Amino acid sequence: MIQIYTGNGKGKTTAAIGQGIRAVGHKHKVIMIQFMKGDPCYGEISALNKIRNFKVVQSGLPTFVEKGNLSKKDLALAQKGFKLVQKTVKEKKYKMVILDEINVAIDYGLIKLSDVLELLKNCPKQIELVLTGRYVPKELIELADLVSEIKEIKHPYQKGIVSRKGIDY
Repeated sequence: MIQIYTGNGKGKTTAAIGQGIRAVGHKHKVIMIQFMKGDPCYGEISALNKIRNFKVVQSGLPTFVEKGNLSKKDLALAQKGFKLVQKTVKEKKYKMVILDEINVAIDYGLIKLSDVLELLKNCPKQIELVLTGRYVPKELIELADLVSEIKEIKHPYQKGIVSRKGIDY
């Protein structure tokens, strides 16, 4: 099946991680490949590194990617991450493959939508794919089995509160 967590609210990656932890609880192997993220200081990275059968691979720089001003390194890391996704799916070693922020990577032009569509259409049935990120293309929604939109109603940054360690990262 294909699951998508999208929307402008906080919690898309957290929802995907929750699905992964549930799978690990049933002795399945999970891999999460994070696009556009390369900072090892995220709280989920240190926590997940302690969980057996839950692997995390970051495929991005530790800085924000600027839409419309992509660096060669941003593009190279995104392509490297997507090649890893393709290889991982082909090997069938993991029950769940999480493509964190893949929707944003598509929207920013780091990954081609056509490549992701091909991956989804040819994914072995025993693999659960979980895609996260804002700006999900309608073509992915049409292929997905589950789509959840996380809507922002209120957020502390609207009051000028910056990201908090252990809560927001």
